[in-house]
Amino acid sequence: MERKNVWKSYDQKQLKEINKLAESYKDFISKAKTERLCVDYAIAEAKESGAIDLANAIKSGTPLNPGDKFYIHHMNKLLVMGIVGKEPFEKGMNILGAHIDSPRMDIKQNPLYESDDFAFLDTHYYGGIKKYQWVTLPLAIYGVIAKKDGKVVNVAIGDEHDDPVFCVTDLLIHLAGNQMGKKANVVIEGEALDILIGSQPLVKEGSKGKDIKEAVKANVLEILKKKYKIEEEDFLSAELEVVPAGCARDLGFDRSMIMAYGHDDRVCAYASYKALLDIKSPNRTSICLLTDKEEIGSVGATGMESRFFEDVIVELMELQGEYSEIAVRRCMRNSCVLSSDVSAGFDPSYPGVFEKKNSAFLGRGICFNKFTGRGGKGGSNDANAEYIGKLRQILDKAKIGWQTAELGKVDEGGGGTIAYILANYGMNVIDSGVAVLCMHSPFEIASKADIYEAYRCYKVFLQEMQM
Repeated sequence: MERKNVWKSYDQKQLKEINKLAESYKDFISKAKTERLCVDYAIAEAKESGAIDLANAIKSGTPLNPGDKFYIHHMNKLLVMGIVGKEPFEKGMNILGAHIDSPRMDIKQNPLYESDDFAFLDTHYYGGIKKYQWVTLPLAIYGVIAKKDGKVVNVAIGDEHDDPVFCVTDLLIHLAGNQMGKKANVVIEGEALDILIGSQPLVKEGSKGKDIKEAVKANVLEILKKKYKIEEEDFLSAELEVVPAGCARDLGFDRSMIMAYGHDDRVCAYASYKALLDIKSPNRTSICLLTDKEEIGSVGATGMESRFFEDVIVELMELQGEYSEIAVRRCMRNSCVLSSDVSAGFDPSYPGVFEKKNSAFLGRGICFNKFTGRGGKGGSNDANAEYIGKLRQILDKAKIGWQTAELGKVDEGGGGTIAYILANYGMNVIDSGVAVLCMHSPFEIASKADIYEAYRCYKVFLQEMQM
């Protein structure tokens, strides 16, 4: 039952394909460090492949033809891409569902303050993180600032060669006796994750040495005003995310792995939309769904819990002249889904939390999790046996490397994905994705071979899956 290391099966042609895909993915993961940037990047590639904006087609009432590619986004943070199939919608769709949000720190709405000649921005961490991992790292700031006049200012600072970076400070080891005795979850408190952004006071010409109140903060505001034409009050309507600075890098002497911020879950999101764009004229309508807010429960207008995806299918079916309420329900119920999300890769440095024969290993192909959840499968989608049997058939026929796993030992922890939400429609759903080391840390690790096998799996799923 042990799965083989897929690297052993590749010929020179496949090795070149792996490296080509890896380089393309590294560009994506290095540039698309927020949900908005992921959506922008994916839409740009969709347009290059000939996809049309579905919103325009709906507005004009222009039906699509089988083989037509389309995209539509919501609030720039949720994206639906697809290809119209030859079969009626009522027979169901093949869906790849991934999320594009990752753990990070968000800047608060009233964040800027000065303390003892330093300027800081106050943050609120997002998603499940080990807070102590985020100190003394070079950090970048990305996002948007919406001004009262309706203008939206894009912010991206920390990743260009001549950009400054930011950081959360930590206590020097010489004075850290009490700190080192604390539990890991309180070594760094959430309210201590404030990023250091300046130390130089503002000195205005002609002031004759007169002190300016909070001069360091005033200097930062002066810089922001010159660079972005924003005032302090504009933070109130901003979405600014603090992420690790630096690009994705090859890991290991053999360059077999990629170390990057945001593999969870942008590695699966990338493989999903690339697979969609690289197929032609599928029998069933093929969908790639890239969602937001999964790391905090898939809530909100751009999370999987929203009705946007369902509304898109209604609009699409009406556009095609196939709409009725029962037809929509049948379409959703007859659909098949790969919830494209990462899994915990077995780490030989920490074997005690894994049940080895039911663990995912880097380099052994795409990973399938029949169920997720916690403890007694709480909060889980539990995939149907017949569905898994069909997947086995099409994957083995295509000679795709795959494995199965659970997320650690039964009572050790657990996690969830968007799978259970899509399963609420009665769809066949299973979690499938790339095994990752150091999940939810500032820099995660994935195997190039697994990314390649995920891409191949997603392609054959879209083309061949039919229950």
